[in-house]
Amino acid sequence: MTKTVLVVDDDPTQRRLIQAVLEREGFAVAQAENGDEALSHLIAGKSADVVLLDLVMPGITGQETLVQIRQRGLTQPVIVLTATGGVDTVVKAMQAGANDFFIKPASPERIIVSIRNALSMGALKGEVDRLSKRATNRTTFEDLIGDGPAMTLVKRMGARAAKSSIPILVTGESGVGKELIARAVHGGSDRAGKPFVAVNCGAIPENLVESILFGHEKGSFTGATDKHLGKFKEADGGTLFLDEVGELPLDMQVKLLRALQEGEIDPIGAKRPTKVDVRIVSATNRDLATAVSEGRFREDLFYRLNVFPIEAPALRDRREDIPALIDAFVRRFNVEEGKGVIGCAPEALACLSGFDWPGNVRQLENTVYRAIVLSDAPYLQLHDFPAISGVSVPPPESATPSGSILADVAAAPIGEQPVRILDGRGHLRTLEEIERDLIQHAIEVYAGHMSEVARRLGIGRSTLYRKVREQGLEELVKAS
Repeated sequence: MTKTVLVVDDDPTQRRLIQAVLEREGFAVAQAENGDEALSHLIAGKSADVVLLDLVMPGITGQETLVQIRQRGLTQPVIVLTATGGVDTVVKAMQAGANDFFIKPASPERIIVSIRNALSMGALKGEVDRLSKRATNRTTFEDLIGDGPAMTLVKRMGARAAKSSIPILVTGESGVGKELIARAVHGGSDRAGKPFVAVNCGAIPENLVESILFGHEKGSFTGATDKHLGKFKEADGGTLFLDEVGELPLDMQVKLLRALQEGEIDPIGAKRPTKVDVRIVSATNRDLATAVSEGRFREDLFYRLNVFPIEAPALRDRREDIPALIDAFVRRFNVEEGKGVIGCAPEALACLSGFDWPGNVRQLENTVYRAIVLSDAPYLQLHDFPAISGVSVPPPESATPSGSILADVAAAPIGEQPVRILDGRGHLRTLEEIERDLIQHAIEVYAGHMSEVARRLGIGRSTLYRKVREQGLEELVKAS
């Protein structure tokens, strides 16, 4: 998804120049001319992944705006802009919660690097928080990605069920994220922080199912050299997630039913049953009702497990969540692989959103992983997903001037560039140089009529005269 930068500056010329630089790099740009407007934008929940904040503004200052942003619990990275680089100014801004700063005028390269660093730090913090929640078994339904109707229903039902001890059966195709739902049930319950033990019933050899689930005593059978607690005992006090529960052999289904009904297990070789306090969440990609009718699954166990069913939707039934899922995977794999990918190009995102994804979220995750590993561009393109888009990697193009963010501008006819953006070596000129040439060009075009010049540039006359003095253009005005 395209990242949005909120540019907060009372100078419209500065805002437009920064906007041109950011849009060339693929960012979306929102503008605010003062602190109040910026706060209203952020409080309303409008798009803003990074905030570029000028410190010197009429009315509420940038410093006061920054303080209010943090006091209101808004977590967007804030990069402050200042015309004076005093140590005290910078220290106060950083203490108030700024992520970075630069002194105006700054080069486009400096602006882009600062924004990308802020986004990377945000992604890193988000990944640390995600891993921390997972490690402490505190993942909740708020952490599940997706706000479409299908996922909203899952979240609402799951959050209600989590607050009780009711057995839950999560159904859905392979790869839809059934274990994540089970973890959210656990994290949203009063057992959060206690053990969450997941066992794939379809991956256990049939002769080891009883030992793995219920445990065994030392010497109870050949090869039992040590005592084994079993998954039920490991999950004591917490939640046991039985994935692919429909794969359990019939004789083990009987023992599972007894464990659920009596709240106790019989380890192999034990002299007496062992009490356990376990909340059961099970999952399957099979139709258990059909399996019951065919005699492959016990009816009594089915009704014991299927007290509160939750159906996890297939990805093709929640296409509106695909952009958010891609964005989350990009952030995660950026951190894991040390990459700086911003997101998907619009045409690539449209292609991925229109695909049916037979492997569901797991297939999408692996597809994005491959694209991240192979891509060197800021945005993932169609050719980064050849199996989905059918577009192959294009042949390498002739090199453009190195270090130029807007190198393609160099190919435009000279007559279309009255104000040069690039210097003679193909590098971007500074904003101060571009602004000076723009004002000079406007004065020449409008024959020194300063009211008209100010109106065309979108700034006040006093601001225009101040910039004329700062840029040393007084003689040009007099000559006009």
